[in-house]
Amino acid sequence: MRHPTRRTLLAMIGVSATAIPLLNAPRAGAVRAPGLDDPAKKEIAMKLVSSAENSSLDWKAQYKYIEDIGDGRGYTAGIIGFCSGTGDMLDLVELYTDRRPGNVLAGYLPALREVDGSDSHEGLDPYYPRDWRRAARDRAFQQAQNDERDRVYFNPAVRQGKADGLRVLGQFAYYDALVMHGDGSDSASFGSIRRRALQSARPPAQGGDEVRYLHAFLDARVWAMKQEEAHSDTSRVDTAQRVFLRAGNLDLATPLDWKVYGDSYHID
Repeated sequence: MRHPTRRTLLAMIGVSATAIPLLNAPRAGAVRAPGLDDPAKKEIAMKLVSSAENSSLDWKAQYKYIEDIGDGRGYTAGIIGFCSGTGDMLDLVELYTDRRPGNVLAGYLPALREVDGSDSHEGLDPYYPRDWRRAARDRAFQQAQNDERDRVYFNPAVRQGKADGLRVLGQFAYYDALVMHGDGSDSASFGSIRRRALQSARPPAQGGDEVRYLHAFLDARVWAMKQEEAHSDTSRVDTAQRVFLRAGNLDLATPLDWKVYGDSYHID
């Protein structure tokens, strides 16, 4: 079952996820931390997010996923939950069409532009879900999903995490927050969550204690999640990220055991 845990609706403030300047660039002298972008660590990150977004560790099975989960964001689809109402699905299909002109989704671009910022299916029903699943068999579309995930969410989160001197767990906490909340200007965006955390703790790059700062960040994340009913189940923080933090596992060393929505998961 896909749980309704999506990013803040950036269209409500008049911008899409990709139209906002994301995150601070690394500063000179920032602590160089182990990277979530290490291939093995990145694979762990994909599985952790998939456990929360898709109730499965098999994140590669989600290229074909698509449904409207009733959260006001239209269709939610693919490996990171691209949404027809928040702009990132439109950007994805545009990228795919640049690389594969005439693909099965190209004809939906006018409709995707029209529904951006709403939960409307106008121009998409009834065949868009079927055609999305057809496109998902194309490796070019799978790669486009990977590339947009990295450009909009993964790479900015890792970059900011490293700039703040955070190790792998902290970089993952940033990534998971960006996936759900985006980085708009509203109070529940990633940037606002980080600013709230900075009011009570400093990250290592500013001379602070990493564990204390991450608790402050997760506290701020929980506050943001509770501002919207679709995000109000905070178990992806409480029984996952917080579990690793309390164990002192700042590098996400395996084995890992956690729960999301009451379901148990394990990575050797």
